[in-house]
Amino acid sequence: MSVAAQAFERIADQPLGKRPGPAELRARVADISPHIKARAHTTEKSGRVPAENILSLREIGYFDIVKPRAFGGYEYDFDVLVDLNIQLAKACASTAWVGGLLAAHQWLIASFPEQAQRDVWDSNADALACGSYAPTTKAVAANGGYLLSGRWSFASGCDNAQWSLCAALLPSRTEADRFTPAFLLVPASDYLIDDTWNVVGLSGTGSKTLQLKDVFVPEHRILSFLETTSGKTPGALLRPENPGFSLPMLCNIPSCLASVAVGTAAGALEDYLEATSKRVTRGAVAGSNNKMAEFPTIQLRVAEAAASTDAAREILLRDLRDRAATVRASRPVSIEDRIVSRRGQAFAVSLAIRASEALNASTGGQGLDLANPVQRAWRDANAVGRHISMNWDAVGTMYGQMALGLTPLGQY
Repeated sequence: MSVAAQAFERIADQPLGKRPGPAELRARVADISPHIKARAHTTEKSGRVPAENILSLREIGYFDIVKPRAFGGYEYDFDVLVDLNIQLAKACASTAWVGGLLAAHQWLIASFPEQAQRDVWDSNADALACGSYAPTTKAVAANGGYLLSGRWSFASGCDNAQWSLCAALLPSRTEADRFTPAFLLVPASDYLIDDTWNVVGLSGTGSKTLQLKDVFVPEHRILSFLETTSGKTPGALLRPENPGFSLPMLCNIPSCLASVAVGTAAGALEDYLEATSKRVTRGAVAGSNNKMAEFPTIQLRVAEAAASTDAAREILLRDLRDRAATVRASRPVSIEDRIVSRRGQAFAVSLAIRASEALNASTGGQGLDLANPVQRAWRDANAVGRHISMNWDAVGTMYGQMALGLTPLGQY
């Protein structure tokens, strides 16, 4: 066993107290959800998740769910986090998007070499990392690391984070014109935040742009895409007792994004039922004083939304549990497994959009109010579907290519 692995083993063996069970975590999320929901409209208007929401999530252990035990986490599998994030998204999609990502990134940080993890958590056990995943910028090789300059967009939750995972193309040190995509860990003190986030959906996520100029990133704070998409990361080697850290990244982290669409659609259904069950018509065309609940078309919309959100949740959780069972049985996660996970994530979002469309279309003039939770859910669910990892056309065709014997083109 390596010196690094021995050090981690000693830390992991220290008593950390009994971790809360999933039922306890669910109860904690339920306790804070009314307060987060009450702030959902102002969260959207302010363009960022308020500090009160992040503090509430921290206090209930949300950011510890998939974090390694060595640094105070609970080390649950991702199905626990995703199920809780669906619940959180019922209250506020933007808070769930940021909260789910910041929690998931604790697992991703744990994929880096030991020293990178210590850089993040030794001086601040509560440190969180946002991320910008598109490797559109080329790093410059430097002694002992790389230099980064440029702009990193869509950094969700950057106002709430102390670090960022900035994707970039690393030049080969031996071959000219050869580049490798990778994540580089950068502290918040090394970048500026440019408020470029002015959108119609997921407005409260604060997915702004990071500006870096000649920022040095040491070698130990680098994680290649090949390592994390295959599950063969430095961090996974440090924790052989928990195969969950060897899962390919795209089997689990995108599920946190998908969970936001599913949860916000489920929340819209609850809000729709509360409003529509006691609503009566007052228009001349449909007739006045008719109970909306008695219209067959309304009943069908409710059934469609309920079935769609239920199916979406089951797909997400099934795939996550199947992948976790695979690595715990010491079996490799195949390319087919990885693409099935991607298919489930994108299809779950498409089902959530279908549910939100069914509900929002019948809210009438009242649904035009920007504070209407059903309309906000409709916008937020559609915004999730715009994410390239959740786009059904892109991901669905990738699965079709594989099923038809072609080379799959896409991220898996």
